Amino acid sequence: TGPTGWARMPCCPPQLVHRGVSSGRTSSPGDDRPSGGPRTGDARPDPMLSVHASASRIGFTDIVSDGWLNRLLPAWAVPYGQLARWDRPIGTWLLLWPCLWSLALAAPAGSPPDLALCVLFTAGAVAMRGAGCTVNDLLDRDLDRQVARTKHRPLASEALQPRHAVAFLSAQLCIALSVLLALPLPAVAAGLAATPLWAGYPLAKRFTDWPQAVLGLAINWGAMLGWVAVHGSLHTPVVAPLYVGAFFWTLHYDTIYAHQDKADDARAGVRSTALRLAHQTPVYLRAFDAAAAGSISVAAVAAGLGAQPVLWVGLSLAYAHLEWQRRTADWSCPSHCLRLFRSNRDVGALVFAALVAAKLFSARKGEAEGEREESA
Repeated sequence: TGPTGWARMPCCPPQLVHRGVSSGRTSSPGDDRPSGGPRTGDARPDPMLSVHASASRIGFTDIVSDGWLNRLLPAWAVPYGQLARWDRPIGTWLLLWPCLWSLALAAPAGSPPDLALCVLFTAGAVAMRGAGCTVNDLLDRDLDRQVARTKHRPLASEALQPRHAVAFLSAQLCIALSVLLALPLPAVAAGLAATPLWAGYPLAKRFTDWPQAVLGLAINWGAMLGWVAVHGSLHTPVVAPLYVGAFFWTLHYDTIYAHQDKADDARAGVRSTALRLAHQTPVYLRAFDAAAAGSISVAAVAAGLGAQPVLWVGLSLAYAHLEWQRRTADWSCPSHCLRLFRSNRDVGALVFAALVAAKLFSARKGEAEGEREESA
């Protein structure tokens, strides 16, 4: 039915429904955020909260209990894979794309981004995303035991003990640090500079209605780090608008994600943009989308790609995708919000393809102009 009709709840796939009653809390990309303390914001009540309460009683969850982790990993390793969300890679994609955008812009004209650096950044994204999930599950294990949606997580169910999670966290951080140390020294320094953001983000929604903004500052640090890894220094005209564009993209997708649990968040005192913006969410998303597309366009022009038609085709498609999400979102259907959130992997891919193609075509145009000058 229409956007307010819960008849759309069957859009929740069977594998996304746990038994019991869900009363979880808003989570970061891939369900890796902790819950917070009392909410003191003054968000207007969302008329869809009662509908979301019905969804919570149905027991919506994005946890898949019969995925490849259980089929392929030995039994002892499955809880660690679940802890790091290896079977739900969307968080890794959202962390990785700004890094790859930056590498694409930093590449020489006519060349794709450096493959070795792409591999390093991918490994780092997997390790850091897993580490973030581990930290948040450590912080949330007592609350998770009270929530049907999360009570089967490894720490909440005691499939793993905190000491096991701490050891696993240490291993993941060692991998991430090893990746960082493989980069040039200026990139190492730039990467370490983001530590306060990563450390402070899990606590953000205890204190602000805009934890998604704190996430945007932390998760998009790679938009600057990629350029530094190639050139050894920041080029502000390129990396600053790229970082800003990625920041607004995060506000877009993580606000959509937060709408999954807004009824439970309201009861638990967890703060989020979904509750703060409420029924005005589509209006704000329109502004976020325009800011994201505009800022990324400025970065591409500053990198010398403005004359490439393929750039504008790709960025237009990415913007159209964001607007499609905004226009079609069923804010009363958690599984629909989840699917839209996950579709942002494709937005990142469209931007990356546009930047890479524009770089490649920029060399061809230069060669063609050189040949014309010689013939003249």
